[in-house]
Amino acid sequence: MKTRYQKILWVLPVILAALSLAGCKKDWLERMPQGRYTEDDIPAGSLEGQVFGAYAALRNDGISGLSYVAVHNIRSDDAVKGSSVSDGVDAENFFDNFQYTTDFWLLNTYWTDHYNLISLANNVIAAADTVELDSATSINAGEAKFLRAFAYFNLVRAFGEVPLIDFRIIEPEDAIVPKSSVAEIYALIDADLEEATGVLPLDWPEYPGRITRGAALALQAKTFLFRGQWAAALASAEGVMNTGMYDLSMPYDEIFREEAENSSESVFEIQALYEQGQTEFGINYATRQGVRGAGEWNLGWGWNTPTESLAEAFEAGDPRKDVTLLYSGQLNEPYGETVPPATPNVPRPYWNKKVYTNPAIRDATASQGGQWFNMRVIRYADVILMAAEAANELGNTAKALEYMEMVRARARGGSDSVLPPVITTNPEELREAIRHERRVELGMEDERFFDLVRWGIVQQVMHAAGKTGYQPRHEYLPIPQPEIDKSGGVLKQNPNY
Repeated sequence: MKTRYQKILWVLPVILAALSLAGCKKDWLERMPQGRYTEDDIPAGSLEGQVFGAYAALRNDGISGLSYVAVHNIRSDDAVKGSSVSDGVDAENFFDNFQYTTDFWLLNTYWTDHYNLISLANNVIAAADTVELDSATSINAGEAKFLRAFAYFNLVRAFGEVPLIDFRIIEPEDAIVPKSSVAEIYALIDADLEEATGVLPLDWPEYPGRITRGAALALQAKTFLFRGQWAAALASAEGVMNTGMYDLSMPYDEIFREEAENSSESVFEIQALYEQGQTEFGINYATRQGVRGAGEWNLGWGWNTPTESLAEAFEAGDPRKDVTLLYSGQLNEPYGETVPPATPNVPRPYWNKKVYTNPAIRDATASQGGQWFNMRVIRYADVILMAAEAANELGNTAKALEYMEMVRARARGGSDSVLPPVITTNPEELREAIRHERRVELGMEDERFFDLVRWGIVQQVMHAAGKTGYQPRHEYLPIPQPEIDKSGGVLKQNPNY
């Protein structure tokens, strides 16, 4: 479990790297050439400094803010745009009603911030290739390859074919390349994660939150699962489990509190630090989703609010429901605060409780936005459920049941009256049970839309939830028109847009 000291110890090098990159916040295509690196150009420790700069890019909104949440979760049946009725009507049309346009600010930011991360990762990898590899250099390159794979996995799921840029950009025109096939993008992802799993350490005692072998294996499992490569997905997920570095000992109602950041549940978590006057080192994940209200209840923008469909998905008495939903007009634990009731202007019966911040920290930081709140990207329960799903698809129902029971047992918290063990050995019934378990265990954690896509049921689920604007072409987002314009037409729009 992370202490405030550990958090500062880990984020401080990222801050220093970010300061060295000050002024480089323009579109990544417009970055000035930084020159080529030789062995003599890289003093001791500088490669790690570049890695910290790449980590800093995880704080950008397209990766840990509203753009990410909109693409990954608002499009699903778990959430709607939220906020007030009049706020972000264009975003509601785009993400709730699937009225996609080719030039939209959240779409553009998602694309740009992911390619910025790819560019920074490429810089590290290119620098590492110019020097004699040692253990530290290999690890730094492994971190960069994880980050590049993470970015490309998000992009290929969101857009399909995208430009494959696996080299250092020297001149802006170097980045003007046509789209590569989905298979080619996944080939790079596979290669990057294969190398990362081979060189990354099991943990970073002095830097909690840095990428580990377990994180690389977990992301690898997720990419295999998305392609239906069940045996590979199971092997990677069990590889995480076999590290012995993770467990489900953290009670479910404590996982999403600040004091539980980087716990034994955390496999990959984006780090944030916020103190007065240092907002640039925080992230906007909680800020964009915090309760929209006035005065002491002005906790954020109020976007990405849970749906009644999600509320109804929980089994009777499932304790996870009250950890996922922050109820308007009710007293909410753990802080004993009564959230303001829904109004005609802000008709939201629920808010995302998994970003509910500690009022004591709000007071201590003189901020209410939650910029200090880490973003959980991959939890251990997700890994176990991936293993359960893959095992069932391979015909090993006994293993699938064992793994799913691990998650349900933690969720029931010792009670014998809720969440009875699933006992069916029928593969089809078990498949549905596992899918249900993923929804309620990972509710509001940005997994749902892409789960529905890979299961091939996204249209029927969306329509059943009232999001009737969804059509098959909406699986992929349109390529941002500004990127097509900058390429001079080399980059082609996705079909049907």
